[in-house]
Parts: sequence; C-alpha cells; structure tokens
Amino acid sequence: MFTVPVILEEKADYMKHDRLTKKLIQEFFEEFIEGFFPDLHPYIDFSNITFLEQEVYLDYLEGSKKEIDVLVEVKLHHEDKILHIHTEAQSTHEADFPERMFLYFSYLYAKHRKPIQPIAVLSYNRKQEEPTKFKVDTPTQEVLQFNFLQLQLRKKNWKEYIQSDNPAAAALLSQMGYEEHERVQVKLEFLRMITRMKINPAQMEFLYGYFETYLKLNKEEEEQMMEKMENLPEEEKEIVMQLPNSYFERGKQEGIEEGIKKRNQELALKLIARDMSISDIAEITDLSEAEIKRLASE
Repeated sequence: MFTVPVILEEKADYMKHDRLTKKLIQEFFEEFIEGFFPDLHPYIDFSNITFLEQEVYLDYLEGSKKEIDVLVEVKLHHEDKILHIHTEAQSTHEADFPERMFLYFSYLYAKHRKPIQPIAVLSYNRKQEEPTKFKVDTPTQEVLQFNFLQLQLRKKNWKEYIQSDNPAAAALLSQMGYEEHERVQVKLEFLRMITRMKINPAQMEFLYGYFETYLKLNKEEEEQMMEKMENLPEEEKEIVMQLPNSYFERGKQEGIEEGIKKRNQELALKLIARDMSISDIAEITDLSEAEIKRLASE
C-alpha cells in the first residue's frame, strides 16, 4: 500500500509566531477586521461569530501536514447568509504561498460548502509587493483566478494607527514599517495606545507580551524610554506603571538588585580591609570570589 510520510512543520520561530498571531486575531477579531479591512467590517454581525476547530490540511504531494491558522464563521448583516473568514499568518516568504492559500480554500470549501473570505497576514520584510491571486491557465482560456485579501505589515506606516484605540493595531505596530531610530518612539506610542483602551488586565498583559516578542528595546533604548515617560501626562504614566510586565517594574527590580549589589560591594571592601578570608566574605555578601578578588586588587 502506498503511504505518504507526514512531516510536521518544525520551525520553532514560525510556530511561535503562528500561535501568537492566532491568539491575537481570536482575542480581538472585530478590531482586527475593523483596523485593517474596513471595507469588510460593515457586512459582518460581530454579535454572532464562531471560531471553528482548527483544521489540519494534508498535502499528499509534499508529504506535509499543516494547520490552518484561524477559521471563523460569521453571519452577515441583514442577510440570512453565513460567511467563513480564513486568516493565515505568514512570517517567511514562500514563492508558492498564493497556491497554498488556494489549496486551503479548496479544502475548506469542499468540507463546509460555505463562501469563504481568505486573508493573509504577512510579517516578513520584503520590498516587493506580494501577489494576492493564484491563476490557472490553459492555452485556450484562463481556467481559474483565485483572489485573497492581504495585510503586508512591513508596508504599513505605524504612525497612521497611533491615534486609534484598536488593540490589534497596537500589538501589530511592532511588525510594521518603522525605521531603526524610531524603535523607542514606536514603543512609547504603543504604551500610550493601550492606556486608552478599556480592556482587562489579562488582555493588556497579552498585548504587551506580543509587542515585546517583536520589538524589544535594549538597555540604552530602555533608558531613553524612561526619560520620555517622565514627560507623559500623569494619568497615562500611572496606568503604564501598572502594566504586568512593564519596563517600570523591571526597572524598579533592577534598581533594587543594583542597590543590594552596591551595598554588598561596600561591605566586602570593609571586610577585605580587616583581612577576612575571600571565602568568608563571599558567604556573607553573596558576591562571587572572583568579584571579591577584583575589589581587593582595585
């Protein structure tokens, strides 16, 4: 009997991105559609949506097994019609991606027999405009033209979204088209956006974690951030300081740890002056013996 090996996708980064983006879309589905596909938004009755079980697509030709990211069943306003919205997140360029979108569409339509609106969310950096269609031609006619909506994040100007209170847009600022010197400003505007949102603490923590996955400031940038935060209105600053994973909390903790270390170093110097052994000083101060020897030599 002929069998095809099933090969699971192995890229850890891709799988992490896949899970995060799927959760973002599920948590803020209406906001995602409203923010990036405003022409589609008015047609959907968001009071009646159902996230369908994750579908598994088997590609027998390639011998691969792939999970379809997000499939939502919605009702249309003023119509007794069902629409399925399939959203696929893609973090790396693939030349045959439009074909894969068509294969997913074909599989889903054959199974559910419902109209489907396909959407692709691309987060990789590529200058070229990515295709939004897949065609099949013969010498005598165009047999098929399959189209899908596409959000190419790197081609989005992050500044166009900072005045909105859209949580999906806030999280995705981290993957939009900013310059390297704008990183601190992007983070600042993200924080200002989420302070204006009426979301629960768990959602706020998720948005913060999502953002930091793709745009994490280094120590120098964090210091610039602290300086900028001092100029924020008190109400905004107070809310930011309550963020579960905020850099304020990290900064406070780092400051406490730095203070403890400094006091231990001062104590070690006094004990060195009294000719106490290196091992005893290490036990009292929690400093390493190498650190104590360095202090002694200085």
